This record gives sequence, C-alpha cells and structure tokens, in this order.
Amino acid sequence: MQPFEFRSRQQVLQQVLEWGFLPFFKNTIEGFSIAEHTPEELWFTDNEGPWEWKGPVIGEWQCAYGKFFAGKAGFVSLEWLPDFINWRRSLHPLDSMDAEARHVLQVLRQHESLLSNELKQAAGYSLSRKRWKGEGLKAERIEKTGSQCDALLKDLEMSTYVCIADFEYKYTRAGERYGWGVARYCTPEAMYGDGITHCDRTPEESRQRIINHLHSLFPYATDKQIERLV
Repeated sequence: MQPFEFRSRQQVLQQVLEWGFLPFFKNTIEGFSIAEHTPEELWFTDNEGPWEWKGPVIGEWQCAYGKFFAGKAGFVSLEWLPDFINWRRSLHPLDSMDAEARHVLQVLRQHESLLSNELKQAAGYSLSRKRWKGEGLKAERIEKTGSQCDALLKDLEMSTYVCIADFEYKYTRAGERYGWGVARYCTPEAMYGDGITHCDRTPEESRQRIINHLHSLFPYATDKQIERLV
C-alpha cells in the first residue's frame, strides 16, 4: 500500500467509496483505518479534523456510519451496505436479541431519528451513567442507566439495525460551536430507504463477497484478521 494521508473530509469519503469499508480506529488489519492515515496535528483542532469530518461525510448520503467494526465506529459505502446488512442481521435476528434492545429499536423506529439523549429518555433510560442517585440512606438505585442504553445501541449498530445520521453541536449566543457532537440515531431504512436491505445473495454469499473484497485490498491480511472485522 502506498503511503497517504487524510487531510480533508473529501479524502475520507473518496477512500470509503474506493474501499467500501473504512474503520475509524486502528484494528486487526494494518493500514485499514482513518486513525492510521491522519496526521497527529489534525486530531484536536477547533474546526477541521477527523472528529469534525464524520457528520459532513455522512451528509453526502453515500455511506453509512456506526459502530460496525468490533464495536468501534466506521463507514460502509452504500454499494456494500446491502451485503453488510444481509450478513450481520443473519447473525443477529431481531427475535434473538435482548428484549430491551428490541424496545430501544422500536422507540427509534417510531420517531425515525432521535438524538442520543432524546432516545434514552423516550426509551425510559436515565441520562446518568451512574447506578445510584443521591447519597447515603436517601440514595436511590437507577434501574435503567444511560450506559446500559449505550451498550444496547452498540449491539444494534453492530447488527446493522441502527446507524448514525449526523452529529449535532451546541452553539453560544455568538454563534460559536462548542463541545462534542451529539449523535443522532436512525435506522438504515429510515436513512436510505427500505431498498437498502434488499440483497439477492444469501448471507453466506454476502459474507464471502466481503471477505474476498477485503483480501483483494489487503493481500497481506490473514483470514482471521479479516474475519474478526467482518
């Protein structure tokens, strides 16, 4: 692989479309991530860098974004998304998933899209990540914490039932953006249309097609390294 660097969101999108898949973080395949090709000085800039590129890349409507790779975030192009969904959902049919995960998904489907905090509240989860509120004898146990909902959302993303539609920011009265972007969740069907789940191949054929494709891109990667991501 020839050395290259990401210095703009346009370059990231181009690479997603070329490879079909692009994890955000370093993983089992060397060189297969945004993190490994982005200069260090771009990581924590005010306005331009990989954290800020995510939303605009999603907004081009040419790829999906979510925690798709070993529980970590990355992009999948719309060309490859039907095969990806076909394989991943075969591993995790809805009726086999946790009842709470199905509940969160049902709430999201009812609203089409929700910010992270909106989804937690609508599904009956606390925004707190702690299991207890208050102190001493007056402390009360929180049965459904925000961190529990985050774990369910990660499972739903890995199973391709949920993706991220955008990241939304807060602004000062002067119009200056501040803080981290808040994820807006939706389903692939709501984002890209019901046809995105249509695939003429069997799940195993989709899996093998993805594996063969990644082998062609990264011939030095072992079967095990590729399969751990797929």
